[in-house]
Amino acid sequence: MQKDDKKTNAPTIVDVARESGVSYSTVSRALNGYEFVKPSTREKVLQAAQKLGYVPNQQARSLAGGRSNLIGILVPTLSNGYVAEIVRGIDEELTKSNYNLILYTTHRHHGKESTYVASIVNGAADGLLLVVPLVSTSYLNALRQQTFPYVLIDQSDMTETSAMVNATNWQGAYEATEYLIKLGHRRIGFITGLMGLNSAAERLKGYTAALDDYEIPLRHELIAEGNFQQTSGYRATQKLLDLNERPTAIFAANDLSAYGAIEALRERGMRVPEDMSVIGFDDIPQSSLIYPKLTTIRQPLDQMGRVAVKMLLEHIEQRVQGMRQVTLATRLIVRDSCRPPQA
Repeated sequence: MQKDDKKTNAPTIVDVARESGVSYSTVSRALNGYEFVKPSTREKVLQAAQKLGYVPNQQARSLAGGRSNLIGILVPTLSNGYVAEIVRGIDEELTKSNYNLILYTTHRHHGKESTYVASIVNGAADGLLLVVPLVSTSYLNALRQQTFPYVLIDQSDMTETSAMVNATNWQGAYEATEYLIKLGHRRIGFITGLMGLNSAAERLKGYTAALDDYEIPLRHELIAEGNFQQTSGYRATQKLLDLNERPTAIFAANDLSAYGAIEALRERGMRVPEDMSVIGFDDIPQSSLIYPKLTTIRQPLDQMGRVAVKMLLEHIEQRVQGMRQVTLATRLIVRDSCRPPQA
């Protein structure tokens, strides 16, 4: 009896209507993405849904209409090779099944991520793939409570109860830093990623661990904040170059940031790698095409997408409830952008 009472405590669409001060039908239209809902009303409904942790009931949806044979995927953007490689792997793996893909771009907008999650679970798809998401913990908890199938890609759930696929971010960052150290670098600048993401935190830890193991003092001024975007890599590099003691090498937390670093160095009349070594992380396709070709840490991005699809389909079709976590290996790719420091 107590278990039944507990289930009835889950927030409902009526609770969302009461919280937002609008009608039941308006909440339904807002959550299903109808265009004729006023933006201010939609935002009010979404804020109420997120506050309450409301996710539509998956079992009720299945009874009403069965499977949609669609997989939803949330990505932050389509403007870089990192996401494109993951999506390529997802798409190629899905072609082996009878499922199609619905793609949502969030542009790192928290409200959009929560909106799309609610829309997908409300009947748009049978499962959900989240690429480096910033979806709130309350939504992940709600997805689990509704047993809605989902997999995180390149992001960890702090509760360690989500299915997820990622790479050896710590190890990759350690190897990148170690490579520079073995070339003779001691002042190694580091451009962080978006620190709300687990991958960014792990790469920073790998960098500091390598310095520690080789008894190189950690200099906090050599750590510049970035967000995985090329413009942030450019700005971070400008700050590093303005230091009284410049670094002799820069490790950027991803390839896009490394491109920004190279742009800033060239603007100052500096050559890569003659005047400054630069190393990245990801090995997106452009990194073997730019000049100089970028030394970087390769993530198996398309494989991450493929593995995530397999895990999700297992959950959907076989109702696998175990939250598997798969970590794929990274490796150092040596090209032309690093050399020993000048004497």
